[in-house]
Amino acid sequence: MTNPSEGTTSPTAILLLYCPDQPGIITELTRFIADNRGNIVYLDQYVDRHDGIFFMRIEWELKDFMVPRDKIKEYIDTLYARRYGMTYYLYFNDQRPRMALFVSKMSHCLYDLLARYKAGELECDIPCIISNHEDLRYVAEQFGIPYYVWSIAKDHSNKDEVEKAEMELMRREGITFIVLARYMQIVTENMIKAFPNRIINIHHSFLPAFIGAKPYHQAWQRGVKIIGATSHYVTTELDAGPIIEQDVVRITHRDTPETLVLKGRDLEKIVLSRAVKKHIERKILTYNNRTFIFT
Repeated sequence: MTNPSEGTTSPTAILLLYCPDQPGIITELTRFIADNRGNIVYLDQYVDRHDGIFFMRIEWELKDFMVPRDKIKEYIDTLYARRYGMTYYLYFNDQRPRMALFVSKMSHCLYDLLARYKAGELECDIPCIISNHEDLRYVAEQFGIPYYVWSIAKDHSNKDEVEKAEMELMRREGITFIVLARYMQIVTENMIKAFPNRIINIHHSFLPAFIGAKPYHQAWQRGVKIIGATSHYVTTELDAGPIIEQDVVRITHRDTPETLVLKGRDLEKIVLSRAVKKHIERKILTYNNRTFIFT
């Protein structure tokens, strides 16, 4: 494995793939790139021996690459995808991901992501912040990002209408992925299907423990000695999507549900930002409700 290409100024192609493990995959792909004068700047691979699946991320410079970028997918399809039974994703580093942030009333994750974005830590665009409450408009205004509010009725009678408006906004803005920064609404199946493995949530517990509401209170009642936070992709099953990032902090009998919440919020910010960064860097593959994350 070579060093990642975060520092490169040359446009690069990024290929993420998985397929049944078999001889020759690395040789074939690296030869294809080398024969067409591509310079490989990142290569990492892993074989899941249990399922017999090969995973790979390879990135190469396009400056002198002889295959036009709009033809690379055609070449991969013809030469390798069918032959090896590949599922693959092709990206280009000069096409910045476009993130929509969904929030409700809690500001800690939103502030953290926006601060990292302004500091240049997150190489993406944030065209919009979407909420079901007005409470955090002042945060969006501080960072100069448009803030949209659609209130959802208590009986959810207008949820389909709200979702349709949100989806239209995201279509206009060219959104490529969504981050639920403590958004206290369940995302519907329609939106999940529109953004498969592209909706990132932060859950305030170390999943699969304490799913659902008030996990810190559940943890306190159970008397656990550590609490955690989990960032995962959203699926139709509540809090059960592929896990991207987790972390924990130790607690004692002196902690209360209130102090657990405060400690947990620090974790939530860190865990969510790590997950978002890995997604932006195109370093995550999902397979069978698991993630394979390249360094």
